[in-house]
Amino acid sequence: MILGIDEVGRGSWAGPLVVGAVVLGGVEIAGLTDSKALSKKQREKIDKEIRSKAQACATGWVHAEEIDKIGLSNALKLATKLAVEQIKVPYHEIIIDGTVNFLADTNKGKYVTCLKKADLLVPCVSAASIVAKVARDNFMVEQSKIHKEYGFASNVGYGTAKHTEGIEKHGATKLHRLSFKPLKKSANIACTKATGDDAETAVAEYLVRLGHNVMARNWKTKYCEIDIVSLYKDIIYFTEVKYRKKPDQGGGLAAINTKKLRQMKFAAEMYIVSTAKHDHDLRLAVASVSGNPPEIEEFLEVQ
Repeated sequence: MILGIDEVGRGSWAGPLVVGAVVLGGVEIAGLTDSKALSKKQREKIDKEIRSKAQACATGWVHAEEIDKIGLSNALKLATKLAVEQIKVPYHEIIIDGTVNFLADTNKGKYVTCLKKADLLVPCVSAASIVAKVARDNFMVEQSKIHKEYGFASNVGYGTAKHTEGIEKHGATKLHRLSFKPLKKSANIACTKATGDDAETAVAEYLVRLGHNVMARNWKTKYCEIDIVSLYKDIIYFTEVKYRKKPDQGGGLAAINTKKLRQMKFAAEMYIVSTAKHDHDLRLAVASVSGNPPEIEEFLEVQ
């Protein structure tokens, strides 16, 4: 009864840090190894087997905002503690991949063995690495439906050319770790659009909760632009986001006048022509957002 511990997302520019914790309890699962040595299909297959057969399995999550507040070292300790606290079966030893005992300041610290390449050598640690990576990767794929500009579905938040380009063009999101050096280099760019992007992100997440698939954000041509394009059932929605820092500042839905409606309709028609999506019903919509953090006041179809 050994508790295996491993983390994923330590060096990522965006997304959470996730620690996996698994007690196999003598269960043998074919194919266990370092999660990075497996294909996505292999990891997902083994992940299901781990979750159904292991004596205990858990993940601890620390998101970007918390990482920026407490630092990566403390975030690793916190995520490990959160994962371990969920393990309710007895175990006599804890093996952590690497050289740092993240439980040293707890009453479990004395039971810890730190081992380099444990995710390759110890089955329960291999299982922990797989469980953590599959959970985190799936989270980032879901986020890519909202934040399409950064390539999260493929890079899962790590630094790539597409990710860098996304930051330079669109700024940072709430998923980004602003304390990390690559983000600091782009701090001026990343922060210039933070307020507007936060409002659009709030609306995009709201639409996803309603069942929409966000197809594009900040879609632009030299003639027009659309804040959010989403598909719900067989209807494509073109949503204009109107943001005010304070609810009493005026604007919001009142800014959608006849001229603005014509511009929105023209932009929607341009989108359909350029993407050849002629087999859908089309709707214009507007979301009124205010506050910090942004909150949605109203979401209305306007035509």
